[in-house]
Amino acid sequence: MKITTWNVNSLTARLQHVLDWLAAHPVDVLALQELKLTDDKFPFDALREAGYEAAVFGQKTYNGVALLSRAPLGEVVRNIAGFHDESARVIAGTVEGPGGPLRVVNGYFVNGQAPDTEKFEYKMSWLRALREGLREELAAHPRLVLLGDFNIAPEDRDSHDPVGLAETIHHTTAERDHFKALLGLGLTDAFRLFEQPAKSFSWWDYRQLGYQKNRGLRIDHILVSAPLVPQVSACDIDRAPRKWPKPSDHAPVTMTLG
Repeated sequence: MKITTWNVNSLTARLQHVLDWLAAHPVDVLALQELKLTDDKFPFDALREAGYEAAVFGQKTYNGVALLSRAPLGEVVRNIAGFHDESARVIAGTVEGPGGPLRVVNGYFVNGQAPDTEKFEYKMSWLRALREGLREELAAHPRLVLLGDFNIAPEDRDSHDPVGLAETIHHTTAERDHFKALLGLGLTDAFRLFEQPAKSFSWWDYRQLGYQKNRGLRIDHILVSAPLVPQVSACDIDRAPRKWPKPSDHAPVTMTLG
């Protein structure tokens, strides 16, 4: 079973990219972030023709998340229970996987803009609420995958310039502590289960030849609960779509179970 996360930075602009990528990589579940469209504009028919059903939580202009699945999705929940949020950032669903039902939680984490701003405080409160929500999810669904655009580079090796960018957004101690707290729930970073090339990134700035110079960050992650760790056989970043015309600034990250 293959599960992928991909921030497409506008599904309207990148639908053909998604369809082309799925044709070449027919994964079982694809979690999308930054749809930047409302549910009524979502391309259900095109994706159904490609073999995928979708659960969607859209939003105009910004945000928006979706789960695409070849198998039926059940128990779909949108946003974090008990946390008031006007942004469409989280969607969860249950799909049948190897060994039993699998809970998939897809998040477009708050960017936070910069430390000591209101947006950063929103990020901190959102992360706290997510952690508490996941605690309940894990109690109900021990076989769980949390994936998406985390907007956190959890370690220095996940940044092209950890010294120059120290304590800037995505690199702050506070953000990294929240990432560690998610791991503390019993989750494991699937990408780090394997030996990976140095400077493995999933996002590159459009400006200043960011991709060409590999000035990137690894901020797109797939975390798995303890019962799933023995089943993870691979986790990779596919840089190819970042080279396509008018690409998303993020690359797909895929985990293989079994």
